[in-house]
Parts: sequence; C-alpha cells; structure tokens
Amino acid sequence: MCAASLNYDSPLALKAFLDGRGLGMRKKLGQNFLIKGGIRKKLAAALELSPGDGVWEIGPGLGAMTGELLERGARVKAFELDPGFVEFLREEFGGRPGFSLVPGDVLKTWKGEAGAPFLLGNLPYNIAAVLLGDLAEGKRLFRRMVVTVQKELGRRLTARPGQADYSSFTVLVAGLYTVKALVTMGPSCFYPPPRVDSAGLRLDLREDAAGEAAPPGLLHPMVRRLFSSRRKTVKNSLGAFVSSCSGTERGAKELAMAALEHCGIRPDERPENLDIPQFRELALRLQHLGVGG
Repeated sequence: MCAASLNYDSPLALKAFLDGRGLGMRKKLGQNFLIKGGIRKKLAAALELSPGDGVWEIGPGLGAMTGELLERGARVKAFELDPGFVEFLREEFGGRPGFSLVPGDVLKTWKGEAGAPFLLGNLPYNIAAVLLGDLAEGKRLFRRMVVTVQKELGRRLTARPGQADYSSFTVLVAGLYTVKALVTMGPSCFYPPPRVDSAGLRLDLREDAAGEAAPPGLLHPMVRRLFSSRRKTVKNSLGAFVSSCSGTERGAKELAMAALEHCGIRPDERPENLDIPQFRELALRLQHLGVGG
C-alpha cells in the first residue's frame, strides 16, 4: 500500500498497514499518529507557506503531514528515528522533488543539518521540551514553528509570570517566540490514543530575537539558576549565580545588588514573578558589569 491510498484517519487501516509490514508503534518513542485530517490541514496551514519554502518536519511517521507539506510546494527535510518508518518514507517520497530524509535521533542529527525558515512536528512527548530547548540554546531559530506537544508542555510555553507553569523553559523559548495556542486535541485524535491531552501551538520568531537585541549568552544559564531555587529571593539566587560565574564569592552580592538596582527589580522579589524583558535587562546589565566575561 502506498501513502496516497493509506487512510491516515482510520486506526483500523493504520494498524492493518503496520501489521502487514511487520511494524509496530513503540511507546518508548512516543509514537502517536494524528488521525484527524481537518486538524492536520489546520496545522499545515498555520505555517503560512509559500511554494519553495524550506520546512523541517520532526517525526513524520508514515508521512501524513509530509504529503500535506509537499502538496503545498514546500521543500521538506524529514527527521525520523524509527527504521521501519524511514524505509517506508524513502519508498514513498524519496523520488519526490524537494524531499530529503535525515534518519536517526533528531536530538543528535539536527546540528549537522542546514537550517530552514519553518518547522512542523508532532513532537514525541519524551523529547519535546529537550528539543525545543536545544534548538533555542543552539541559536537554530525558525521564522515560524507549528508543533503538537503534550498539553502540559503547552501550558508551560504560554504561562505568564506568577503562574505555576511559568519556568526557565518558558523564558528560554517564549523569549525568542510569541506562542499561540491553535487547537486542543484529546486522546481520540491519535492512534494509538495517548493518556493525555495534546496542544497544537504556533510559535513566531520575535523581531528582537536576532541581531544586537538578541538575548546575551548569560541569559539562559542565569534563568536556569534562578528558577532552580524559585522560592528564594532573586537577590540570593542572583548572588550565587554571579559567584559561580566568577569562581569566588568576593563582590558577588554587591554586583548582584547593583544589577538589580539598575533594572529597578526589588531584591526580595521571587524569580517566578519577573517577566521576560526583566530577565533580559538583568542579563545585559550583568554582562555590562563584566560577569561571565
């Protein structure tokens, strides 16, 4: 059976196809096919592609979204770990113009690949946060990403200061992208059905995410350190961070206090209540004071 005749919306058809090829869905890989054609089209449309645009597709599986992207004229670079799916994708799309395949673990392979303006992925739940974090810290930025993730992770990406889901991960990713929720999907939207709800998100690159206004290299390690002790005051956590950067406690608290005063941040504030612009300004000020240099 070829991709054109495979019914991607039918769990019975998918199971029969997988059984016929001796393939199976491996839970440890977080494999779940989106079986709602309308939602697939909505997610693909949210990329707002023009013919010839390059797209990284993460976890294409049996190619339901791959075909959708190619029909829109995109140049697709697909990252797939499962050897059985890799073989099928090569058979079905290997001869199509604009299609290329990167087999293996995307967490290990992405750094060796040329970037693209767009990314689309039904991200396996067990790697979604790590992958998005790695791409952000590795400065591999996209004009737009449309991803399906576990709903809990979606809450973290859209959280606001003071909310329980607001974290260093929020600051890391949402500091580079504006994040918009597109659709919520229950377990019945997938085969096999997961035990959790999922969220389709659109992430658009912020205008200040590149160039001179880009966050300094100090930002991400500083934010992780502050959130690792989120109940401590920002003064204490920042002092410890400055000390770790310099290798000595001498003058660390004074530098931290000077940075906080310059940014208008109360020393007794909690890190979880600071917004992304405040974190950015604080990192810039520490960098100006010679921290991490």
